[in-house]
Order: sequence, then structure tokens, then C-alpha cells
Amino acid sequence: MANGVTIRPVKTKADRKAFVALQFRLYADDPNWIPPLKDEAYGLITPGKNPFFEHAEAELFLAMRNGKPVGRISAHVDHLFQGMSGEQGGGKDMGNWGLFEAEDAEIGRLLIGHAEERLRARGLTRALAPVSMSMWEEPGLLIKGHDHSPTVMMGHNKASYQAIVEDLGYTKAKDLHTYELDITKDFPPLVQRIVQSGERNSRIRIREVDKRKFDEEAAIILSILNDAWSDNWGFVPFTDTEIAFTGKKLKPIVFNDLIRITEVDGEPVAFMMTLPDLNELTKDLNGDLFPFNFIKLLWRLRKPKVRTMRVPLMGVVKRLQATRLASQLAFMMIEYIRRASVENYGSTRSEIGWILEDNQGMVSIADTIGSQINKTYRIYEKAL
Repeated sequence: MANGVTIRPVKTKADRKAFVALQFRLYADDPNWIPPLKDEAYGLITPGKNPFFEHAEAELFLAMRNGKPVGRISAHVDHLFQGMSGEQGGGKDMGNWGLFEAEDAEIGRLLIGHAEERLRARGLTRALAPVSMSMWEEPGLLIKGHDHSPTVMMGHNKASYQAIVEDLGYTKAKDLHTYELDITKDFPPLVQRIVQSGERNSRIRIREVDKRKFDEEAAIILSILNDAWSDNWGFVPFTDTEIAFTGKKLKPIVFNDLIRITEVDGEPVAFMMTLPDLNELTKDLNGDLFPFNFIKLLWRLRKPKVRTMRVPLMGVVKRLQATRLASQLAFMMIEYIRRASVENYGSTRSEIGWILEDNQGMVSIADTIGSQINKTYRIYEKAL
């Protein structure tokens, strides 16, 4: 116990409820925070519901003061991530903490210190954090862009957390950027010429996905993704159960004209996934789908009208990545989805990312179409 604060493990259903509920209290006055759907938040931290736990081990902790939760954190080990190379951020010496929230700096320091102790107890000598809980979920601490809400599947945290983390000796491992773009405007003439040239190339076919063949289309996209991203920093391969789980989770916000697969000479070689910003449709639900909010959400999803579209994933197979064709395919997919977003969903804005700060190919594409960095998430590291 330090200054009346105790840290205890999350063990019961009531503990998990308190773990989730803490965010709702700490961010009650933050207009830019989006309440997560509580059912999904519980599922994220529950073994048996989240397939992450098939290759990971996690401990969750609550900080208590005067019987009230005042902070939370996870200390976890993703064995698949550990199996990646050191150049990709992995390594057997590495563990993570995440899901971090604290009422004040003192509580924050105590929680991070406790998570470090738990990682050391596993024989680990390096922390890469925050990662909540997988690199495919909400990695990084938001250090720029607190003045506007995150898009679907992106995180939001208090600006004060940066000082807490850095004062404890954490240094930057990698920055992840999101880029925003006014999609009501045509792209620069150079991009338009590149797209038009591609349209004259009979070898190229860019098609919409077919939601009726959801499993087949998902398998094509994941095959391209695992190849395209396999050398990236922070890459962790999807397992079969994670593919099925993610597909089920995303299916309600999958729309044929917002996801494109590109074929060259009949072979799928690239894809681009765009999602309507679900946060715009759920912000007023306060995390609750029952008893009646699920009907409201289903109605909104029938033909969603959203201001923002998010591009969480795109990829081109590795053998094409250093070619002009790769950029051409990317520009073509971006242009086709831009048109669909404006014409069919009334969207005016897109957010692309996250994108690694040193992913020169994607940064170049983002710059060429006139997008600007709007949020930065930082992943830190520290020797334990």
C-alpha cells in the first residue's frame, strides 16, 4: 500500500465490470472520448471470448483507494509477438502492459511499476508499451490529436499520461500516425493521370468484395495482408481463430463498395479496407446495446450516413511493393473508394491509418493525395 492506494488482481466478474466501468467515470467530462460498447470491452479482457488468449497470457490489475477503483492496467505476454524478430519489435525478452488508466500521476506510476514487476517475475527484461492488448487492437499512447474523437478501433487517452510514462524512463520505440483527408475534393492531377493510366491497363481488375462470400473474401484479404505486412515492425500474424473472430466482429460494418480487391492477370495482389466510422453511430449509446440500443444501431447500420470513413488496412503483395505498379494500384483503390464514400454514404472526411512513421511507401502515398497527420500514437520501450 502506498498513500492509501492498493493494487489487486482482477479475478471476478465484478472485478472485470469495475475494470471496464472505470473509463466511463474518468472520461465522463471528455467530449472527445467515445464510450466503448461494454459487451466488446468485457470480451476483450475475457479468456474464452478473445482468441488473443490462445497465444497470450495476461494479468489485469485494479488500483483501489478507499474502496473505489482509481486506476487499471494489464501486464501481458503475447507469445506470437515474442516470436517475431527484434527488428520487428519482438523477442523472447519482451513483454507488454496496456489498458492503462489512472486518476492521477501517483496512481499511474504505481500501476506501471506494478506491471513492470509482474513482467520481471516472468523473467522478461524489456517492456514495449502500451499495447492494449494486441498490436491489432489499440497499440500506442495518444500523444497528438486529443482535440478530436478517435475513429472506430482507435484509442483515446488523457494527455497527462505522456508525462507519466516518460518520467518513468520510457523512450520512443515507434510512432504510429493517422492521416486525415478531405475526400470531397478531387485528387491532384498527377494522381488522376496515374488512375486513368491504370484504367487503360487490361491486366488490372479492381473489384468490390462480395459480402455473400464473406469467408472466401476474408481469406483472400488475410492472405495478402500476411504477405504484405510480414516484414513490418510490430507485425503479428493472425491465427485462424482470430481471423474468424475479427470477421464476425467486422461483418456488420462491411459494405461491398468500401472494400476492394485488386487482381493483376487474374491473381489477387492488393486490397484496401474502408469502414464507416462506427464511433459516430455509437457515441450516444453510452456503451449499452441492451435493452433497446441494439435496435437503434442496427437501423443506423442499414444505410449508414457518416462524416468519416476509416482506412484501417491496405496492402500490396511483397513482390510488387518496390514497383510503380504498387503505387498505381493503391491510388486506384483509394480513388474508387473515395467516390463511393462521398456518393453513397455522404462522407466528407477520411482517416487513413495507423501508418508506421518510417513506412516510406505509405507515407509517400498519404502525402501525394494531400492528407495530413491528425493523430500520433507512440509505442514506448524500456529495459526492465
